[in-house]
Amino acid sequence: MLRTLLSEDFPRSRALTAVVLLIVLGLVLAPFVFPGIRSLNTAATICIFIVLVASYDLLLGYTGIVSFAHTMFFGIGAYGVALSLKAFPASWGAVALGAGAGLVLAMGLALVIGLFALRVQAIFFAMVTLAVASAFLILASQLSGLTGGEDGLTYRVPRELSPALKLVSAKVMDVRLDGRIVSYYLIFGSALVLVLGLLRVVNSPFGRVLQAIRENEFRAEAIGYRTAFYRTAATCLSAGAAALAGVLMALWTKYTGPDTTLSLSIMIDILLMVVIGGMGTIYGAVVGATLFVLAKNYLQVLMASAAETTAGVPLLNELVSPDRWLLWLGILFVLSVYFFPTGIVGRLRGRA
Repeated sequence: MLRTLLSEDFPRSRALTAVVLLIVLGLVLAPFVFPGIRSLNTAATICIFIVLVASYDLLLGYTGIVSFAHTMFFGIGAYGVALSLKAFPASWGAVALGAGAGLVLAMGLALVIGLFALRVQAIFFAMVTLAVASAFLILASQLSGLTGGEDGLTYRVPRELSPALKLVSAKVMDVRLDGRIVSYYLIFGSALVLVLGLLRVVNSPFGRVLQAIRENEFRAEAIGYRTAFYRTAATCLSAGAAALAGVLMALWTKYTGPDTTLSLSIMIDILLMVVIGGMGTIYGAVVGATLFVLAKNYLQVLMASAAETTAGVPLLNELVSPDRWLLWLGILFVLSVYFFPTGIVGRLRGRA
């Protein structure tokens, strides 16, 4: 059963197996082991970004395609749900309508981009995707009557996903079981299904062809594979998974705006997560997204504690000031690239 679920793609390292199991177990038990709104929001964000990073790794790590339009597909999925829930009563039908429309639009745009740009050199394709993503960001910011502009959209979600729903009157492990918990486990379950689906794709014959294209596109084409078709299909699949990650983000935050779904900073974060975890492996997306989201959410808190501890040491106190958390995040990234050039997963598998 486990072999089938993982598509016969095991971690192949005891250390990596332990890390992945720890992450999965932590996410499963997060509402009860780490109570509180902030920790629950962090766990949900990790689940969403695991899907988003894994979908991007299908392009970059498995196919060798550099794209800067991934946040556009992420935003399309989120805006699809946001617009539907804004226009119609908060119901599962409205969610399905918005998710379906976002998925179709994202994959349609990916198909158009693929048909027009995938036959050019890699750097030119990257520039085309950057231009398209920037245009979409400006469009979403300017169409305030439709998208809310810079302010974004706020909306209601189905009652089953709101804190108004009380599953039981008594608390379980000091946690009240309400719609927020239902919403979290919906996010977690959906993310798990999507990640396992992507794992199946990359370990199928289709995925093997993508890896052959990454290693040597001319050789893959010479032995009979239509590389343009496979690259376009990979772009569409990746865009669809990113749009579904956007749907999950919209349902969780109940807010969709350009800064939270379409900004270039999110694209940079995705690239960092892929590199930290390791390209060309879905496990890298799990590890990279988890470490990066945790660092981004809690590094400043840890530095504040360190600053209080070192209050009597002038120079050290300045270095660990919470205002310099971005500096230390950058240093941690440089160190991770230096000591783990193939990513954490690649290093652990190599040692095994």
